[in-house]
Amino acid sequence: MPTWATRWRCHGRRTRPHVIIYSGAEDLQKVRAFVREQARSFGLGDEPVERLALAVSELVTNTLQHTTGGGEVRMWADGTTVCCDVVDSGPLRVWGHDMPAPDAERGRGLVIVERLCDEVTAFTESGRTVVRLRMAPASDSPSRKAPSASS
Repeated sequence: MPTWATRWRCHGRRTRPHVIIYSGAEDLQKVRAFVREQARSFGLGDEPVERLALAVSELVTNTLQHTTGGGEVRMWADGTTVCCDVVDSGPLRVWGHDMPAPDAERGRGLVIVERLCDEVTAFTESGRTVVRLRMAPASDSPSRKAPSASS
C-alpha cells in the first residue's frame, strides 16, 4: 500500500490529496481558486464551497502574517466528507474561543473558521501544524461543533 494511503483519511475511504503550496500574499488568489475547484469536484454545493474557501483563506492569511515559509493546502474526499488540511510552521492553534468584543482589532479569524466548517481539528505532523477542515457535501449551514486539538 502506498505511504499516502495510510495518511490521507478523513472519515473513511482513502484517496490521494490534491496539493497547492503557497509562500506569499500573491498566492492567496490561487489558493482560493484551488479550494473552490477541488471542493466543487468533490461534490460540495455553492454555499459550502464558499464557506470552505473563506475558512481556508483565513487560515492561509494567518500563516502569511504570523509565520515564515508559507505552507500548503491539501484536499481530498473520503466518500462522505470533503477534507482540507492547511499546513504551516506555526504553533498549534487554540480553539473554542468566543467571538471578541466588537471593538477588538483582532481575534475573530479562528472563531470564524470554526463557525464556517462542519468540523475543525488541529494536530502536529513532522514538526508542522495541521488544521484539518471537514465539510459534508450535503452541508447547507455551518455547524457549531467545538473543534478538538491533539498533538
